[in-house]
Amino acid sequence: MDIKTVGLACDHAGYEIKEFIKQYLEEKGISYKDYGTNSTSSCDYPDHAHALANAIERGDVYPGIGVCGSGEGMSMTLNKHQGIRAGLAWSPEIAHLTRLHNDANVLVLPGRFVDKETTRKILDEFFSTDFEGGRHSRRIAKIRIQ
Repeated sequence: MDIKTVGLACDHAGYEIKEFIKQYLEEKGISYKDYGTNSTSSCDYPDHAHALANAIERGDVYPGIGVCGSGEGMSMTLNKHQGIRAGLAWSPEIAHLTRLHNDANVLVLPGRFVDKETTRKILDEFFSTDFEGGRHSRRIAKIRIQ
């Protein structure tokens, strides 16, 4: 994967894991831009998901990482954007497949269901997996609503 600047977004339930991800990225020397939230105070995940999706679609960041409690709300919101392919991963194997077969440009994590060690493994897999192309390119081309 060719990493530009990683875009980050979370809600209050994903804040702790997002902060861990920032440490991970700093350790790896990977730049990032944080689209919030910036605390554990209750907030609405769509506000931050839309900001991240818009930045990816503009080409400001690539790839993105979103975190909310279950990962579902963040994933649903991100995938409303035509230029986004957000994959929800709770294991390294799922992270691998969402890149390999779906060319995910956003990794979504369920902040209440993954610990830091699992998160590290998921990130390692996501960043080290390239899109396979081939038959998967045809399938991805069918996702976009015309």
